[in-house]
Amino acid sequence: MHTLKKTRPLRRIVLAGAATVSGFVLLLSLKPHTAPEAAAPPPSAAASAPSASGGSSGTSGVDTTVTGDSVDTRWGPVQVRITVRDGKITDVTAVEYPQDNPRDEQINAYALPRLRSEALAAQSAEIDTVSGATYTSDGYRESLQSALDSAGL
Repeated sequence: MHTLKKTRPLRRIVLAGAATVSGFVLLLSLKPHTAPEAAAPPPSAAASAPSASGGSSGTSGVDTTVTGDSVDTRWGPVQVRITVRDGKITDVTAVEYPQDNPRDEQINAYALPRLRSEALAAQSAEIDTVSGATYTSDGYRESLQSALDSAGL
Protein backbone atom coordinates (compact mmCIF):
# COMPACT_ATOMS: atom_id res chain seq x y z
CA MET A 1 0.00 0.00 0.00
CA HIS A 2 1.06 3.52 -0.67
CA THR A 3 1.86 5.60 2.45
CA LEU A 4 -0.09 8.65 1.26
CA LYS A 5 -3.43 7.01 0.48
CA LYS A 6 -6.36 9.34 0.19
CA THR A 7 -8.12 7.38 2.88
CA ARG A 8 -5.50 8.50 5.40
CA PRO A 9 -5.41 12.33 5.30
CA LEU A 10 -3.94 12.58 8.79
CA ARG A 11 -0.79 10.80 7.65
CA ARG A 12 -0.38 13.31 4.80
CA ILE A 13 -0.85 16.22 7.22
CA VAL A 14 1.75 14.85 9.62
CA LEU A 15 4.30 14.27 6.82
CA ALA A 16 3.68 17.74 5.34
CA GLY A 17 4.05 19.32 8.79
CA ALA A 18 7.28 17.43 9.46
CA ALA A 19 8.69 18.51 6.09
CA THR A 20 7.77 22.14 6.79
CA VAL A 21 9.35 22.10 10.24
CA SER A 22 12.50 20.48 8.82
CA GLY A 23 12.72 23.18 6.17
CA PHE A 24 12.41 25.96 8.74
CA VAL A 25 15.05 24.36 10.97
CA LEU A 26 17.46 24.19 8.04
CA LEU A 27 16.80 27.82 7.11
CA LEU A 28 17.26 29.02 10.67
CA SER A 29 20.51 27.10 11.02
CA LEU A 30 22.14 29.21 8.28
CA LYS A 31 24.44 31.85 9.69
CA PRO A 32 24.49 34.92 7.48
CA HIS A 33 27.47 37.23 7.41
CA THR A 34 26.80 40.23 9.61
CA ALA A 35 28.36 43.63 9.27
CA PRO A 36 30.48 44.80 12.19
CA GLU A 37 28.39 46.80 14.62
CA ALA A 38 31.15 49.19 15.62
CA ALA A 39 32.86 49.82 12.31
CA ALA A 40 36.08 51.80 12.34
CA PRO A 41 35.81 55.27 10.88
CA PRO A 42 37.15 55.58 7.34
CA PRO A 43 40.78 56.62 7.17
CA SER A 44 41.44 60.28 6.54
CA ALA A 45 43.02 61.57 3.35
CA ALA A 46 46.30 61.93 5.23
CA ALA A 47 46.43 58.15 5.77
CA SER A 48 46.44 57.60 2.01
CA ALA A 49 49.23 60.07 1.31
CA PRO A 50 52.81 58.90 0.99
CA SER A 51 54.65 58.88 4.26
CA ALA A 52 58.37 58.67 3.77
CA SER A 53 60.64 57.34 6.44
CA GLY A 54 63.45 59.56 5.25
CA GLY A 55 62.74 60.87 1.75
CA SER A 56 61.01 60.12 -1.53
CA SER A 57 61.13 56.93 -3.57
CA GLY A 58 63.52 58.64 -5.97
CA THR A 59 66.24 58.78 -3.31
CA SER A 60 68.52 55.77 -3.35
CA GLY A 61 68.30 53.42 -0.38
CA VAL A 62 65.37 55.14 1.33
CA ASP A 63 62.12 53.33 2.10
CA THR A 64 58.82 55.04 1.33
CA THR A 65 55.65 53.70 2.87
CA VAL A 66 52.34 54.38 1.14
CA THR A 67 48.88 53.28 2.26
CA GLY A 68 46.30 52.63 -0.44
CA ASP A 69 42.65 53.57 -0.31
CA SER A 70 40.31 51.48 1.81
CA VAL A 71 38.13 49.48 -0.59
CA ASP A 72 34.69 48.35 0.57
CA THR A 73 33.92 44.77 -0.43
CA ARG A 74 30.91 42.58 0.19
CA TRP A 75 32.47 41.14 3.35
CA GLY A 76 34.23 44.24 4.62
CA PRO A 77 36.91 46.80 3.80
CA VAL A 78 40.33 45.88 2.42
CA GLN A 79 43.34 48.19 2.59
CA VAL A 80 47.03 47.61 1.88
CA ARG A 81 50.25 49.44 2.66
CA ILE A 82 53.32 49.14 0.47
CA THR A 83 56.97 49.90 1.11
CA VAL A 84 58.97 51.09 -1.86
CA ARG A 85 62.75 51.37 -2.20
CA ASP A 86 64.48 52.52 -5.38
CA GLY A 87 61.25 52.20 -7.38
CA LYS A 88 60.66 48.59 -6.33
CA ILE A 89 58.00 47.21 -3.99
CA THR A 90 59.84 45.66 -1.06
CA ASP A 91 56.87 44.91 1.18
CA VAL A 92 53.07 44.70 0.98
CA THR A 93 50.98 44.53 4.14
CA ALA A 94 47.22 44.19 4.48
CA VAL A 95 46.32 46.71 7.18
CA GLU A 96 42.56 46.22 6.94
CA TYR A 97 40.67 43.13 5.81
CA PRO A 98 37.54 41.17 6.77
CA GLN A 99 38.02 39.38 10.09
CA ASP A 100 34.58 39.51 11.70
CA ASN A 101 34.15 35.77 12.06
CA PRO A 102 36.19 32.56 12.01
CA ARG A 103 35.42 31.94 8.32
CA ASP A 104 36.81 35.38 7.36
CA GLU A 105 39.93 34.66 9.40
CA GLN A 106 40.35 31.25 7.76
CA ILE A 107 39.95 32.61 4.22
CA ASN A 108 42.28 35.54 4.78
CA ALA A 109 44.93 33.46 6.55
CA TYR A 110 45.11 31.52 3.29
CA ALA A 111 44.60 34.36 0.79
CA LEU A 112 46.64 37.30 2.12
CA PRO A 113 50.07 35.61 2.03
CA ARG A 114 49.41 34.48 -1.55
CA LEU A 115 48.27 37.95 -2.61
CA ARG A 116 51.36 39.47 -0.97
CA SER A 117 53.78 37.11 -2.71
CA GLU A 118 52.03 37.67 -6.07
CA ALA A 119 52.26 41.45 -5.66
CA LEU A 120 55.95 41.29 -4.77
CA ALA A 121 56.68 39.00 -7.71
CA ALA A 122 54.64 41.04 -10.20
CA GLN A 123 55.76 44.45 -8.86
CA SER A 124 52.29 45.66 -9.85
CA ALA A 125 48.60 45.24 -9.06
CA GLU A 126 48.19 42.79 -11.93
CA ILE A 127 47.87 39.74 -9.71
CA ASP A 128 45.69 36.65 -9.82
CA THR A 129 42.54 36.20 -7.75
CA VAL A 130 42.84 33.67 -4.94
CA SER A 131 40.17 31.01 -5.30
CA GLY A 132 37.65 31.26 -2.49
CA ALA A 133 38.65 34.84 -1.67
CA THR A 134 37.38 36.68 -4.73
CA TYR A 135 36.07 39.77 -2.93
CA THR A 136 39.19 40.12 -0.79
CA SER A 137 41.39 39.66 -3.88
CA ASP A 138 39.49 42.35 -5.79
CA GLY A 139 39.71 44.79 -2.88
CA TYR A 140 43.38 43.98 -2.35
CA ARG A 141 44.16 44.63 -6.02
CA GLU A 142 42.25 47.93 -6.03
CA SER A 143 43.89 49.20 -2.82
CA LEU A 144 47.30 48.06 -4.07
CA GLN A 145 46.80 50.00 -7.32
CA SER A 146 45.83 53.07 -5.30
CA ALA A 147 49.02 52.79 -3.24
CA LEU A 148 51.12 52.31 -6.37
CA ASP A 149 49.54 55.37 -7.97
CA SER A 150 50.24 57.43 -4.83
CA ALA A 151 53.85 56.23 -4.84
CA GLY A 152 54.21 57.20 -8.50
CA LEU A 153 54.84 53.65 -9.74
